Amino acid sequence: MARAGSVTEDPVRRPERLSTLWHVAIVLGIYVAVRGLQSAAIAWLALPGATVADSLLSWDAGWFIRVAAEGYPTGYTYDDEGTLVGNGIAFFPLYPALIRLVSYTGLGLADAALAVTWTCGAAATVALLLLGTRLYDRRTGYALTVLVIAQPMSVVLNMGYSEGLFLALAAGALLAAHRRAWVWMGVLGLAGALARPTGFALTVALAVAALLAWRTETARGRATSLAAAAVALSGTPAYLLWAGHRIGDWNAWFTVQTAGWGSTFDFGRTTIAFLDNTLRTGNSWVQVSVAWILIGAVVLAVVAVLQRPWWPLVAYGLVTLVLVVGQGGYYHSKPRLLVPVLLILLPLATALGRARWRTMVPALAGYAAFGLWYGAYLVTVWPYTI
Repeated sequence: MARAGSVTEDPVRRPERLSTLWHVAIVLGIYVAVRGLQSAAIAWLALPGATVADSLLSWDAGWFIRVAAEGYPTGYTYDDEGTLVGNGIAFFPLYPALIRLVSYTGLGLADAALAVTWTCGAAATVALLLLGTRLYDRRTGYALTVLVIAQPMSVVLNMGYSEGLFLALAAGALLAAHRRAWVWMGVLGLAGALARPTGFALTVALAVAALLAWRTETARGRATSLAAAAVALSGTPAYLLWAGHRIGDWNAWFTVQTAGWGSTFDFGRTTIAFLDNTLRTGNSWVQVSVAWILIGAVVLAVVAVLQRPWWPLVAYGLVTLVLVVGQGGYYHSKPRLLVPVLLILLPLATALGRARWRTMVPALAGYAAFGLWYGAYLVTVWPYTI
């Protein structure tokens, strides 16, 4: 028996703490297995003469590495015919900054890009498990995590792309908001806003979380939550204004996006035209699959909202989905842009969370097998950008 006044360890909290670490270890093991299988699928599908590294560092990865190496341009870029084209100003700064930072360890910029991606992917995996567990339960947390990291274009979590970084920051910021760790929410939200354009959707969600806490927080908590939300919200306009100042045109970021990638927000007109054309006359299985992925995403978002999940998660998911569906640009990039939209996977995660393990595990395994193959195909055999 413990002596009076002595400090004893809480017999309830210790097992829970160990349990959490155990589940974190398990989910990290799943992450390593999934990413390893993804790399194996890329190696299997790679065209003659191509390597896995070629696929992992293709397309936008080259832009991020160039920004990390050379910094941002100070003006618009034109081709030999004098036509305005895209340049590095289109890419938000946090990921290339981390690439540059990690390269100081002695790694080359390409290896540093992959190291940042894989590390952030691991962090995102843990944050997703903790977020899903906190919002629902442990089984749903597992289901949500696997659904996210093995979805059809989760291949970007292997590549020199910024989705892994943003996913880690988004899940972490939402987790901090739900725990009312306001300072962490503000820091992670600001970082997310500097990682990708869709960081704007995250900051809107964090503002919703701060407002929802207004009635139950102390005066100090209210002030801290609103200040944190304001800090997060400043990230996106801060970069856009900086880019405009650097180029000498306040609309520079939007101009470069349109010139280089056709990514103009047109309220969904391009997406609707794509769906109409594809469902009537589409003759490419990738084209048709993207159309059905977009339709499925919208349907699942509606189902998720009807299930009345945590409102900041709804705000984040809907704004992100609107940004994906509402903009023009390459149709084959849209499945990648859907990777951080957690809302659309909630109905599947909650359904699998209620299923028995003998149902849940094979279902997730089959889902992962398709998702990992799909992404590997699009970065090897498919000849266009993702």
